[in-house]
Amino acid sequence: MSLSVPQEILDALTDVVMPRLKPEPVLAETMRVGGSDVPVYRTGALVIGSGAAGLRAAVEMKRRGVDVTIISQSAWGGTSACSGSDKQTLHTANTKDQGDNYQDMAKAIGAGGAMDEDTAYIEAVGSVRAMASLQYLGLPLPQDDLGGTLRYQTDHDEVGRATSCGPRTSRLMVKVLAEEAIRLEIPFFNHTTAIKVLKDEQGVTGLLTIRPKEGSDANPYGLAIYTCAALVFAAGGPGEMYRDSVFPNGCFGTLGLALEAGLELTNITESQFGIGTRREGFPWNLSGTYVQVIPHIYSMDAKGVEHNFLADYYRTTQEMASNIFRKGYQWPFHASRMLDFQSSLVDLAIFRESQKGRRVFMDFNRNPEAIDVPFSLDRLDADVYTYLQNAGANHSLPIDRLQHMNPLAIELYKRYKVDITAEPLEFAVNNQHMNGGIAVDTWGRTNIQGIYAVGEASGTHGVTRPGGSALNAGQVFGTRVAEHIASKDAAPEPSQADAFGGAKVAVAEIKKLLSANTTLTWKAIRAEVQARMSDHAGILCAAADVARALSGAIALNAKIRAKGIGMQRPSEIARVLQWQQMALASEAVLTALDHYIVQGGGSRGARAICDPDGDALPYTVHGPLHDVRFRAEREADKYSQLRVRLDGSDIIVTKVSNRSYGGDKSFFERDWPAWLTGDIYRHGDTAQ
Repeated sequence: MSLSVPQEILDALTDVVMPRLKPEPVLAETMRVGGSDVPVYRTGALVIGSGAAGLRAAVEMKRRGVDVTIISQSAWGGTSACSGSDKQTLHTANTKDQGDNYQDMAKAIGAGGAMDEDTAYIEAVGSVRAMASLQYLGLPLPQDDLGGTLRYQTDHDEVGRATSCGPRTSRLMVKVLAEEAIRLEIPFFNHTTAIKVLKDEQGVTGLLTIRPKEGSDANPYGLAIYTCAALVFAAGGPGEMYRDSVFPNGCFGTLGLALEAGLELTNITESQFGIGTRREGFPWNLSGTYVQVIPHIYSMDAKGVEHNFLADYYRTTQEMASNIFRKGYQWPFHASRMLDFQSSLVDLAIFRESQKGRRVFMDFNRNPEAIDVPFSLDRLDADVYTYLQNAGANHSLPIDRLQHMNPLAIELYKRYKVDITAEPLEFAVNNQHMNGGIAVDTWGRTNIQGIYAVGEASGTHGVTRPGGSALNAGQVFGTRVAEHIASKDAAPEPSQADAFGGAKVAVAEIKKLLSANTTLTWKAIRAEVQARMSDHAGILCAAADVARALSGAIALNAKIRAKGIGMQRPSEIARVLQWQQMALASEAVLTALDHYIVQGGGSRGARAICDPDGDALPYTVHGPLHDVRFRAEREADKYSQLRVRLDGSDIIVTKVSNRSYGGDKSFFERDWPAWLTGDIYRHGDTAQ
């Protein structure tokens, strides 16, 4: 993309206007529960969340004759609609390269370990269908003049499977799927927060929610019940768990809700951290061309003095500049890339500057300052030099290189009143994605009958994943969940399940929590949880620190159970319940992380497990960083996952082996009957 692209095209790819929702269905009945008149809405299948994965599940269910309804805390306000998901990583054909191989792609998706082999293969095979259907709905994925998909290399991807519509790729996905959902007349309830799963001995019966518009003297908390035969968790990840986060505000996810419902979680030790602008302003990941144009990175102390701090880590200007560039496709922090002066040494340096109380900036109007010799585009590592030459980015300043390579990157920040052509951009190392989540099988089923999970809510991603493959996973499994629900013929009509018993218990639990005799507030819980997770469960973890953090989390939850949470007004009830559940989810993450470390687990994915006896030692130009010595990852840990469940008030951790994929070749005449009869959907019914 170059300066010749007209402004109206840049505007269309940056200012993505979302569709207007249709009026909600008219209330048909109410139920007297716990002294309140609670409205009851009935549906066959209920989807929690209005992001790309949830919309895909809803659309595919509706197409298959399922009676489906969507609820959302905030329509078009989640991660895929609002944050920096700028690419899809897919199986594609291309006129320049040799296409792809499904099994090779599956190996790349699961290369980080702790991922089920069958899931990785499903995501690879299903990506073609996901891409084609999105294109059919109007997603403008780029092609060359012969129909090949334009693609490029991204993080944890050596082949170059990523393609992009620009920085708003995932928002465009949400838009086309939302338009299809509206066209199909799928009922959509906005400003609706899931708070309690309702179930009986056979499985799910419904969901208790908070809907402020339902609030009245007869229903002071705005409770509402949705009965359903199938429930799909698709509400994203726990973005609010960390203080230093690039998630949009209000992204709570559903891990605490899932634990309380009896669902098993997996891999919740695994997250992603990387450089980005914080959500206090405009949250966005600074990957891709933002760093490939090699801006000047510096910090500023309390006195306003600038520090070229990367010069304290790298040995030469060329080494520093080349690794700034590599953050473009090695964006997430990875412990092993702190070694040998690689790209995650940049993340470590930024993180340590923040710990000193300094602010860190990226200046696109200056090239990196010299360490040994002045910066020059002719003095870069071969891979970096070749990339920039091929891109034609030989301009003298980073801002000009960025304008040439990706003007959308500039336009995006301008929409939020940040002009990076004129002023430096403040940023930090932030939490960005939860790779773990609710444990599911090959059809997206959880361990409770009738409950499914897709997208970031599900724990399908393993330790690391190619950038953009999470969007693909949500599309693939959204479709598979829909296929499975439709195959059971369990939700063609609104559920007539009796949810009274479950609702009565849930309302009683809520009233017990809402104590007027405590000074503990949801705001205090938020401050404690976010500080604990950012300070002790970020990119650097030590056994003693994690153990102390876990003790604090256990104590907080014990206090909540014993004393409850204070509330000044009924309108706060959703936040009170969400922070109670987030405190529980935080304890679960720390329990799993502490278990992993105590069992000898090493550094992988998002975190370095610091250990004075560790076998990996990062160096800077000034010598070894003994305080960041860490354990290398154990190869054996790649072949298993840590499952977490709630037993009373205790969080139980167990280890399970990854599911394998035998790779048996299909045979048409042998295997066609299983498709015709629906036996493929009954495969693994005893699993999970």
